[in-house]
Amino acid sequence: MLYAVPDGQPGCEESKQENNWRLVECAQDGDQHAFGLLYDHYVDVVFRYVLFRVKDRALAEDVTSETFLRALRRIGTISYQGRDVGAWFITIARNLIFDHVKSSRYRLELASADPSDAAPVAEITRSGPDDQVIADATNDELMRCVARLGEDQREVVTLRFLQGLSVAETAEVMQRGEGAIKALQHRAVRRLAALMPRELR
Repeated sequence: MLYAVPDGQPGCEESKQENNWRLVECAQDGDQHAFGLLYDHYVDVVFRYVLFRVKDRALAEDVTSETFLRALRRIGTISYQGRDVGAWFITIARNLIFDHVKSSRYRLELASADPSDAAPVAEITRSGPDDQVIADATNDELMRCVARLGEDQREVVTLRFLQGLSVAETAEVMQRGEGAIKALQHRAVRRLAALMPRELR
């Protein structure tokens, strides 16, 4: 039986993960509603990830749709690995993006996506309209700086900070060891600090 634990309760994240894996098991048994619930839970995460990578809203929508179609076709192949099932969806999306890039029909651009379409890397909470303008400018500049990182550094920042994946989940998606991910993240953050204008640091 599926259950939900109120946010903020001890063990909430673990319980959500367990619940999502139960949904996977139900979907594997042919429960279309269970897969629909997985879709509802992860579609925005996958879309933001894809949009940040491809910088094209229509293409991001297509890749996101294909991600879930492919996931539905392959739902029987996945088994619990102690991590959030979201990492599996992101891995599928990442592979589709690589396939698309290899097809030579599209070249990834380094220009930043519209910040309103992607979750901000740093949530800045302030009160007045002037503060909101400053917060928006900071996020805009930060997104431009992220776009200037190398491919691997941009990927690790996207997964860790935009998508909120753990080090272990990021390592799974990028097919690297956790130590390599930590080192890559460290270099990426140092590079971002150097790229950010001094007044916004």
